[in-house]
Amino acid sequence: MTMSDATRSSAYDALTQDLTRRGVDVATVERSLRQQRIETPSWAYGNSGTRFRVFSQPGVPRTPFEKFADAAEVHRLTGVCPSVAIHIPWDRVDDFGALRDYATSMGLTVGAINPNLFQDDAYRLGSLCHPDPAVRRQATEHLLACNAIARGVGSDLISLWLADGTNYAGQDSFIERRHRLIDALREPYADLRDGQRLLVEYKFFEPAFYHTDLADWGMALTLCQKLGPRAEVLVDLGHHAQGVNVEQIVALLIDEERLGGFHFNSRKYADDDLIVGSTNPFELFLIYVELVAAGAAATDRIAYMIDQSFNVESKIEGMLLSVTNLQEALARALLVDRPALVDAQRGSDVLGAHRVLLDAFQTDVRPLTAKVRLDLGGEADPIGTFRASGYADRVATERADGTAMSWT
Repeated sequence: MTMSDATRSSAYDALTQDLTRRGVDVATVERSLRQQRIETPSWAYGNSGTRFRVFSQPGVPRTPFEKFADAAEVHRLTGVCPSVAIHIPWDRVDDFGALRDYATSMGLTVGAINPNLFQDDAYRLGSLCHPDPAVRRQATEHLLACNAIARGVGSDLISLWLADGTNYAGQDSFIERRHRLIDALREPYADLRDGQRLLVEYKFFEPAFYHTDLADWGMALTLCQKLGPRAEVLVDLGHHAQGVNVEQIVALLIDEERLGGFHFNSRKYADDDLIVGSTNPFELFLIYVELVAAGAAATDRIAYMIDQSFNVESKIEGMLLSVTNLQEALARALLVDRPALVDAQRGSDVLGAHRVLLDAFQTDVRPLTAKVRLDLGGEADPIGTFRASGYADRVATERADGTAMSWT
């Protein structure tokens, strides 16, 4: 059920009056929300699934250009998603300049370039960590090619997830694999141009099940320190063991000046790639609390990217809900009474400090984020507007022929 304009305006007025009574500078909060930028991933618009099955949906893009068209719809409705990450070779085209120009015509830019070092038969035992130098060379050449693509489309980010690892104890040497990884990355790292960065992602298990070569933030951080200042850590919310304090990791990486970005998603058990904020919205809020505290919530230095697979839900609607959840998480974090929080912390008022956070988290900020979207030229109710637009039916008809894109 959608809310009428009058009802929405009344809800916004009531909220801003309450926030003003609480000492919140609403104009400053809205300005920060208007500065928020979220990158959507091209692969989320294609068909996806589980290890057992890739599920097809009507209207799924057949080309990278059609992925950008869907991403443009998300940006139009939300006002905060002007860039699209691409994956190579999934999004390979004959002319990347044409893809860049098409993105520009749609009000978008090409975002992070994601190399694929996990879907070639040669990578069965690893890529950059593989015992065979010929395989490591193949992986390095792919990274160099991605660097060139990034320069051609104007991207300043290479986003690297490494699937390397082993399945059995004794299969390979931990230390030798680490040295191979460092050595293999030195050349593509040195090939980065001014302004370009390498974001290093980690994952504690899967597809390898005995060990993974970059299993946690510490391993990623020490690798970045070995490579140099242009290498930074990327935090994927689904890539941690149960119970890991992700917000603490975020705070420490900020303090080390090595937080490069996020892959936002959500999980119940492992790397589920669910809609961000769908299983643990309080954790998402606490991550933004740390970002706001460090003044990093809207900086261009940190890449705020979504990495999800919409297997059973509508892909564009799933992306819209993901974006609005991120907008609301930031809004709540901006409402935290910082002086009261600091006073409670320094006064050892344990529950007092916690209640300061709860006051912000339990605030219904939807009227505020809806207003900000309207200010940006988006829609107060992105999903409702999308459903009423006929876009899904139109592209389902237009894209009925041909082969839908997929990450397999």
